[in-house]
Amino acid sequence: MSVPVLRAFTEQNPNVKITVLSRIFLKPFFENIKNVDFYAADVNQKHKGFLGLYRLSKELKHLNIDAIADIHNVLRSKILRFFFSLSRVKKSSIDKGRTEKKALTRTANKIFKQLKSSHERYADVFRELGFTLDLTNPKFSHKPDLSSKVLKIIPQDQLKWVGIAPFAQYQSKMYPLDLIEEVISKLTNTNQYKIFLFGGGEKEINILNNLENKHTISVAGKLSLSDELDLIANLNCMLSMDSANSHLAAMQNVKTITLWGITHPYAGFAPFNQPKENMLLPDLKKYPNIPCSIYGNYICDGYEDVMRSISPEKVVQKIITIS
Repeated sequence: MSVPVLRAFTEQNPNVKITVLSRIFLKPFFENIKNVDFYAADVNQKHKGFLGLYRLSKELKHLNIDAIADIHNVLRSKILRFFFSLSRVKKSSIDKGRTEKKALTRTANKIFKQLKSSHERYADVFRELGFTLDLTNPKFSHKPDLSSKVLKIIPQDQLKWVGIAPFAQYQSKMYPLDLIEEVISKLTNTNQYKIFLFGGGEKEINILNNLENKHTISVAGKLSLSDELDLIANLNCMLSMDSANSHLAAMQNVKTITLWGITHPYAGFAPFNQPKENMLLPDLKKYPNIPCSIYGNYICDGYEDVMRSISPEKVVQKIITIS
């Protein structure tokens, strides 16, 4: 979710250089943003633990940074900020809005209203450092060309390309697999769509491979992250849960449909620059306690099947409408 924010920042502050500090596997997300470098944190070995973070802070000081924008604000980043406490480096950290998120998810006296998006919360960190940042008129990169490796596994035809990412971190945020199969079947029966299935991990790869048919291809485990991002950028639309794939599509200006279970867009994690009409919700009259959780790790009693109130027909119609 930080990618659109950094892209807007560098457009509006062209004389400022950003160095993104994160795990190495995330580097491809930031490679095409001007004035953005990447510094890998090896939190499993070299930079592990308190002493490792101290070593990392010493390395970072050689970059002669002028400000720290902590858009994560977790224990590791707090420790790093502490190591810079005696320097003149400006520091700002994200306000995650925990109090209002608790009010949104509680059952009694729930305050059901739209909260500030995570994108705006990230932007606030830069604003607090004195920078101007407006997210309302975003610019996006051009669609990338696909590598020969991607083209080898994609039959060339005139069909529209639809991505489907059926998995999420928690079961409560996943559309039931039998309903996903219905969506795939209804789309392929139109003979208008080529469907690409996205996922990761051995279990997910095996499930997606079993869903393949003439017009449905699983790319899970077959592409590098860079190639997968390029493929997503060339889709006509993406169907995703409240999960990372929705953000990978939206940050590249791909029309993105999201299916929501016990979480809700009001918590601030909706994909960037996507209309509310593309966010399909369960029956909130039948399940008035939604959202039960911010991240999906807690389920209200009796809310295990909320996603079944989103019909496959509704999902398919939305795909047909926007693609």
